[in-house]
Amino acid sequence: MLESLRNIRIQDYDYALPDEQIAQFPLEVRDSSKLLVFRENEISEDIFSNIASYLPSDSLLITNETRVIHARLIFRKPSGSRIEIFCLEPVDPTNDIQLAFQQQKSCTWKCLVGNARRWKSDALILEGELKGLPIYLSARLLKRDENAFYVQFEWTPIHFTFAEVLEYFGKIPLPPYIAREASESDSTRYQTVFARNDGSVAAPTAGLHFTPEVLSSLSAKGIHTDAVTLHVGAGTFKPVSSETIGMHHMHFEQVIVPLKLLKKILLYKHKRITLVGTTTVRTLESVYWQGVKWMMLPAITPVMHIEQWDPYLGLSENHVTSEDALQCVIDTLERFGLTELQGETSLMIAPGYTYHIPDIIITNFHQPKSTLLLLVAAFIGQEWKSAYKYALAHNFRFLSYGDSCLFFKTELK
Repeated sequence: MLESLRNIRIQDYDYALPDEQIAQFPLEVRDSSKLLVFRENEISEDIFSNIASYLPSDSLLITNETRVIHARLIFRKPSGSRIEIFCLEPVDPTNDIQLAFQQQKSCTWKCLVGNARRWKSDALILEGELKGLPIYLSARLLKRDENAFYVQFEWTPIHFTFAEVLEYFGKIPLPPYIAREASESDSTRYQTVFARNDGSVAAPTAGLHFTPEVLSSLSAKGIHTDAVTLHVGAGTFKPVSSETIGMHHMHFEQVIVPLKLLKKILLYKHKRITLVGTTTVRTLESVYWQGVKWMMLPAITPVMHIEQWDPYLGLSENHVTSEDALQCVIDTLERFGLTELQGETSLMIAPGYTYHIPDIIITNFHQPKSTLLLLVAAFIGQEWKSAYKYALAHNFRFLSYGDSCLFFKTELK
């Protein structure tokens, strides 16, 4: 199975996306976006505010409550040269994103650096006023690592956390296909209404369409909501540049899944489960595979670690049910006295993959030749072409600030 998957040609997941259909700004009202509904090989369209009418009552809907950080820092050298630092992931004194944001005084992050050739060993400085106090942030280049850089940040007053420092000095990191500078409104609109946990450098965009009114309509229909956290990395924008997907490298992303949610999923496995966004899909499919691994070899430490090819290296031959895999994860967490599963995943989902958790997926329209499009194709098969052809012909808006899709499993009645 692995060999056939590795040989999937990315050219088969390409399509022509006109620039004018890439949304450059969000709509004024979040839930007024268009909704493409694909069910039983039939396509229709509606407005996102009506999504509750398509979802079954007494079902479970799961979102990603990560929060986008102000990851872009713009410095000016005394010469006037502009240096842009894009914070990717923490390195020192911890690589745990939640803890990294609580650091005081100093920390080191792995970053992308724009105009790096003009930055040698000198410290870059930003200054301002935060909560009535003068604040200074310095950045020093420590070393280069392939295409990224290790940057040490120091700031005064030292009682401020790095989260506060980034929030003040940084800018929202809009995707590269949004050809404009981030505005003040993006600080709100490029966050979901349920964003809670700092850590993403890109929004889980399927969640951007939700409003308090939509959440109320779901509740009124008896649709229960809950959340996981996957901190989205910059790799989400990385297209597959190799001829086949076997040469593509998926980056690890940090994950948090509450124990109480895993128990709730077990209750709804014989009902219906809707996952909002590719990040939520990858999170919960990764939980399944972690359960399979722990059934084969009980956990020594209860930390999730799923690599991109794990499901295709013989694990799938065990034919473990989703219920058994989830129960194993639940039992493991309880054995260690934990209330949540933490860890990381670089899981790749591509055509040929068998889903274990979602019955329904809500997502946006994704870039050509992207791993996100492969994930959609794995869920609805070659009909992704019909759905995207319809959306292009009917003036749907694409990518992060674009419109949304509601995909049902083919056999789902």
